[in-house]
Amino acid sequence: MADGWRFLSALRQSMGPVFGTLLGALLAVWGAVSLVFIATRMIGDPTALLLPVGAGAEQLAALRQALGLDRPLGVQYLAYLSEALRGDFGQSFQHGRPAMELVLERLPATALLAAAALGLGVGLGLAAGVTAALSPHPRVRAGVMALSSLGQATPAFWLGVMLIMVFSVQLGWTPTGGRGGPEHLILPAATLALPIAAGVARLLRASLVEVLKEDHVRTARAKGLKPATIAVWHVLRNGLTPVLTLTGILAGELLGGAVVIETVFAWPGVGRLLIQSISARDFPVVQAAVLVIAVVYVVVNLLVDLLYARLDPRVRHDGATR
Repeated sequence: MADGWRFLSALRQSMGPVFGTLLGALLAVWGAVSLVFIATRMIGDPTALLLPVGAGAEQLAALRQALGLDRPLGVQYLAYLSEALRGDFGQSFQHGRPAMELVLERLPATALLAAAALGLGVGLGLAAGVTAALSPHPRVRAGVMALSSLGQATPAFWLGVMLIMVFSVQLGWTPTGGRGGPEHLILPAATLALPIAAGVARLLRASLVEVLKEDHVRTARAKGLKPATIAVWHVLRNGLTPVLTLTGILAGELLGGAVVIETVFAWPGVGRLLIQSISARDFPVVQAAVLVIAVVYVVVNLLVDLLYARLDPRVRHDGATR
């Protein structure tokens, strides 16, 4: 034990503030997988769903023993952690295949949807945020901010249903759901992108307004630089740092699985698989999906945190300023 503490102390000294960031990421993943273990045991016994109606007590007991659900919770938890470290969550109760294999099969679909939504949302948000901060017309600025507030307040599931009703049912322009060609991606990506655009626009506008008050912007104006040069090199460049952090958080959430939207549009991603597995009490798949979601979310945010500190030297990993 003493050797282990000395190793951790030496590692902390060699890595500096990055050590705390990595330790926090590991603790976050451990907390997520532990919580899902507790939650899956609280939602009910899956054996009743796996056996035919009218199965006897002996059959239920035999299945529980075969699935390892008859062991004490402490023993199950230790075995679960050991398997999680190896990425082995056993066989899916429903599909009879490795749980992690099922989750990884769905990950590309979620990644595609997340990339499309993030790209569209951030692009629209940047344009709206710049317009809201730099437009010379007060009514334009007010209109953009009003639309941004509306976009953030609109529930994603309601927006998805409305888009299906208008563009799929009434106009027949897009499919109602599923995955196929690019036309299947339009509505779910747009549903996820609009709230993203609203959040990015509001944050960027606030950041740019603060940058406009700084001394270097006033100095640039006093030198007679063109407004476009000031906007790009002195205002926008310095105002994008908070947006980078928000983008990282959003990317982690989207890659983790846009559960509601994937369900609304029958998009075959990790989020929809997770909902189906929860309904069927398929513990191995639920646990594997949550681990993948947690790891993706933590890794993306860890990378953004490190990149943020590199782009802004005033920010240290411990959150203080130099």
